[in-house]
Amino acid sequence: MRIPKSLRVTPAMAAVVNGRLWSMDDIAALVDAAAPTPGKCGTYKQKDV
Repeated sequence: MRIPKSLRVTPAMAAVVNGRLWSMDDIAALVDAAAPTPGKCGTYKQKDV
């Protein structure tokens, strides 16, 4: 996200982990993709009183 002036590249680019600069939209898409989809809830059965 931010390029330090001393490195002139991001730490991930310097470590050859990734070759491009990521935007906030890219990171938000990863978070949304990792979120679990809500599953179907079980049936509700009333207790006999």
